[in-house]
Amino acid sequence: MECIFCAIVEGKIPAAKVYENEQVFAFMDIAPANPGHLLIIPKQHYRNIFDMPAEVGTKIMEAAVPLATAIRKALNPDGLNLFQSNEAAGFQTVFHFHLHLIPRWEGDPLRLPWKPSEGDIKEISNIATKIQEAL
Repeated sequence: MECIFCAIVEGKIPAAKVYENEQVFAFMDIAPANPGHLLIIPKQHYRNIFDMPAEVGTKIMEAAVPLATAIRKALNPDGLNLFQSNEAAGFQTVFHFHLHLIPRWEGDPLRLPWKPSEGDIKEISNIATKIQEAL
């Protein structure tokens, strides 16, 4: 089965393109969480962040900053979320890396996917050490 986002980049499927350069493509989400919800993808297929070179992630963020500013200028939201998912357990549904830019307004229906609560500082420190060692 062909990747829907690769098909969009190739022009096989129409999309409301907002921005494009040699490495990235940004377009409106067809199932928006809020008005102005857009996606930024690398033109080359990478399943998720685990498969993507850091340099490509840099290019994604280099596009995200001016696109977020443009959303702010065009729509005047109260805030904005960057949302990115990896693998099914992380809510990924399209397996081509993509970064969501979601404008936010006070009182909109979107909510945090978790309830923040204080963690165990010893456990947090142990996990930090494991991550540092994995670098």
